[in-house]
Amino acid sequence: MSLKFPILTADEAAALIPHGSTVGFSGFTPAGAAKVIPTAIAARAQMEHEAGRPYQIGVITGASAGPSLDGALAKAKAISWRTPYQSDPNLRKSINAGETRFFDMHLSMLPQAVRYGFLGPIDFAVVEACDVTPDGGIVLSTSVGASPTFCRCAKKVLIEINRRHPAALRGIHDIYETEDPPHRREIPIYTVSDRIGSELVRVDPSKIVGIVETERDDEVGGFTEPDAVTNRIGHNVAEFLAAEIRAGRIPKSFLPIQSGVGNVANAVLGAMGAHPDIPPFDMYSEVIQDSVIALMRQERLRFASGTSLTVNSALLKEVYDDLDFFKSRILLRPQEITNNPEIVRRLGIISINTALEVDVFGNVNSTHVLGKNVMNGIGGSGDFTRNAYISIFTCPSLAKEGRISPIVPLVSHMDHSEHSVQVLITEQGVADLRGKDPHERARLVVQNCAHPDFREQLSGYFQSVRQGHTPQTLSAAFAMHQKFLMTGDMRDVTWDDLIPI
Repeated sequence: MSLKFPILTADEAAALIPHGSTVGFSGFTPAGAAKVIPTAIAARAQMEHEAGRPYQIGVITGASAGPSLDGALAKAKAISWRTPYQSDPNLRKSINAGETRFFDMHLSMLPQAVRYGFLGPIDFAVVEACDVTPDGGIVLSTSVGASPTFCRCAKKVLIEINRRHPAALRGIHDIYETEDPPHRREIPIYTVSDRIGSELVRVDPSKIVGIVETERDDEVGGFTEPDAVTNRIGHNVAEFLAAEIRAGRIPKSFLPIQSGVGNVANAVLGAMGAHPDIPPFDMYSEVIQDSVIALMRQERLRFASGTSLTVNSALLKEVYDDLDFFKSRILLRPQEITNNPEIVRRLGIISINTALEVDVFGNVNSTHVLGKNVMNGIGGSGDFTRNAYISIFTCPSLAKEGRISPIVPLVSHMDHSEHSVQVLITEQGVADLRGKDPHERARLVVQNCAHPDFREQLSGYFQSVRQGHTPQTLSAAFAMHQKFLMTGDMRDVTWDDLIPI
């Protein structure tokens, strides 16, 4: 690392960022997220507030971040507005209480929105790295996200050099930014492993106003062990894909996979890796998570392209202990490239994402509870779903100890419409919605995916409406939601007084 740039403490770095600034922080999930500078900003905000002075900043990241960033800043009431995605419980509470302005965005669009000036000027970029060269070449750590764009557009750059990540990571990143219209050209990625960019984020060295040295683990939480439900969902996804290969609708050589993040996604990838009729495959996705490492060791996953390496500390050590092996099998790219619709469609990616709520016609809610309280955000699911070779959504058929059916007559908030969603899969089974009209869709979803405790009432709903292209009635579409609000239980809804509208 060059000592050309000023070495600062985290507090000294935070002191450079005035009230009202817009800051682009590194991180896509807690992987590679800035840690000590945002924590110091939170401490500064708290002191300013105690002295009766205002202090808040606008916060942009690649996606979610860890508790040292979103959590600390939210607790200190230091965030005036936030985009494009979050998952911290303290920040979520502040957003839903109306204390922090939050606007949800498709993650592929965030970098270009920054470059276009749609989010206003970026005052500071604060990025985690494992090395920096004297001429301003930054070697990022475990994520890329939107960091290249933040560094390009920001007036000033602060770097956290994190000694937990070896400088030998150089080479695992593929940094490429598109030109903006009217000069944009095609992105020359034709296979998952194609490298098209640089190992470094290149910054005008005069913009680098300081380096803070740290030694902090990524704040990546572990995933729970698969249970009977998640294992069954994984099995159903793997069986569906194997059947598509046998039917000739997926090439025998298979196609790249995009997978969402979390326990269900880990179970799905594990089931695919174990299925004898699914050949070794590639991933072109956002997040490279725990199950990917095991699949690579087993030679079931050949190559993974993503924007973050989001694995627990023990697995990350395993990767670093055998870095040559993994650097030949992993690329980390900007989210604008991993989530790019042009590439998704060109490569024929099969997308597998998790739904919060789905309705009997195939509309999907990924973001809101009871239509009003945001959970995390849409993330990159829309980037992939709309352009996938096959778009799949998974969810369990029951929630809240059986009191809630995630399958409802009409979603309380829609992120992905029936036009984009091709397959729904729960632990109960598979609803292949391709080529089906709304009546056929409703029957398939209820029969194949809904839990038996809710099938009768869901069937009763759409069977009560005999006319119209879509068997829907506004007077009762949210009766199950209303029942839950009144009693805490969606069961025992009847349609005796249904008034078709």
